[in-house]
Order: sequence, then C-alpha cells, then structure tokens
Amino acid sequence: MDVTLLGTGSPVPDPDRAGPATLVRAGGTLLLVDAGRGVLMRLAAAGAFPGMLSAVLLTHLHSDHLTDLNDVVTTRWVMSPVPNPLTVYGPPGTRQVVDGMLAMLAPDISYRLAHHDDLNDPPAVDVVEVAPGDELTIGEARVVVGRTDHRPVEPTVGYRVEHEGHAVVLGGDGIPCEGLDTLCAGADAYVQTVLREDMVRMVPMARFQDILDYHSTVEQAATTATRAGASILVLTHYVPALPPGQEDEWRALAAAHFDGEVVLGDDLTTISLG
Repeated sequence: MDVTLLGTGSPVPDPDRAGPATLVRAGGTLLLVDAGRGVLMRLAAAGAFPGMLSAVLLTHLHSDHLTDLNDVVTTRWVMSPVPNPLTVYGPPGTRQVVDGMLAMLAPDISYRLAHHDDLNDPPAVDVVEVAPGDELTIGEARVVVGRTDHRPVEPTVGYRVEHEGHAVVLGGDGIPCEGLDTLCAGADAYVQTVLREDMVRMVPMARFQDILDYHSTVEQAATTATRAGASILVLTHYVPALPPGQEDEWRALAAAHFDGEVVLGDDLTTISLG
C-alpha cells in the first residue's frame, strides 16, 4: 500500500503546493481522499488519471477539500471510452454538494453531449453518505469510517484504509478526539492536517486566529500518533505554508511527542507500507 500526498497546501494559494488531496493505492485499488485545488495535475504526476480511481472519499465539505471535484468528474466522464460511474463517499451533505456541482456543470454537459456522437449520457456520480462506524469494501481495500472533530464544521469523518495487513488513517482536518483515537489505534501510518500554533499566533488577523480551535497542531498530531501506537506520522496541509529549509524544525516539534518516523515534504511525497 502506498500513500501519496497529492496536495499539501491550505486555502491560501501557494505556487508550489496544490490543495488538500491524498492518493491511497491498495493493490489495484486507487482511492482519492479529498479533491482540492490542482488535484488533476498532481494525479497525472503520480501516474494516475480520473478514470483509474476506484472512489473518492471526502472527509468534510469545506471548499478547499473539494474545489476540484468537478474537474475529477468531468475529466473522468470525457476521457472514459465507456460509461465509468464514479462513487463519492462523504458525510451527510455530500449529496447536496454533488447535486449542486452537477447543476453548475449542466451547460458544459449539454455542449459535450451535443458535440460528441459517442457520448450519450451525462456523467454518472453515485453518492454514498457515510457515518462513523460504517465499514466499506472498495476494490481490494477495507475502509472504516470514524468520527472526527472539526466543529463547527460537522459532521466530519476520517477514514482507515486497510489492505493485506497494513492500515493508514486519513484524519482530514480537526482536533484530537476519541473517535480519531479509535480510528488510529494500531495503524501503520496516520496522515493529519497540521498547523504551527506559534506561527499562526504571529498573524494579527482574527479570521486567521480562528483556525487554532479546530485544527491539530503539530504537537497534537504527534500525541495522537503516540496514543495510537502508529509507526509513521505523516503531516500535510501545512498552515502556514512550510517553506524550504524548515522541515527539520517542524519534524522536531513532532519528535518531542512521538518516537516513530515523521514524514513531511512537498507535493507527491510517497510513503510505502509493506
């Protein structure tokens, strides 16, 4: 099983980092977790295309985590020689978001249907709204859904992906909570959005300060990984952006609370499990 950080950026545009998105390869199963800004370019760089995806898993419905879902849907539809429905899993509200996205795409869909004789049907998107405790079989992977805490954004979920004796947890955004601990217990790797509290507090803007109460700090993510007994802590969605040369500083903050391997880096960083 391989885990690739397709996008490690945040809502703040960054020329070097795409928006939040992670690719999990479990044997022949490809799972896209969230679909932030620039996800298709990063998928292509990782050797994957929308038509190859087994499913999309959304952790929550903040815009930065799904802004390019429409690009995934349209490109999969146009590039597939035969009907190729896409299943999108996400918390309650996902169906409303996908229906709104397809309504936005309605003019484009009508143009393509009118122009291409071999394109007879609109894009097929199957939405499955999930809840904590759900267990899914997607291709070769077993996926467990867990509760996360990103309030007032709710409901939000994380995913535990299991394949051939290995497990990775994708926590999405949020702070430590019992549901996340349960999901992470015994996992090989734990992938978590993080911020640097010391740096965020230096920005004199109330709207920026507000993010402190619903995102894990580097230290909190490390503590969660320790409680879980994880072997690898993977940091992503860096707030503020992680500039070149500061990797060791961020890593040291985590290492003070976690004895395992700490991974962080640029887009397309890949972690192999087994």
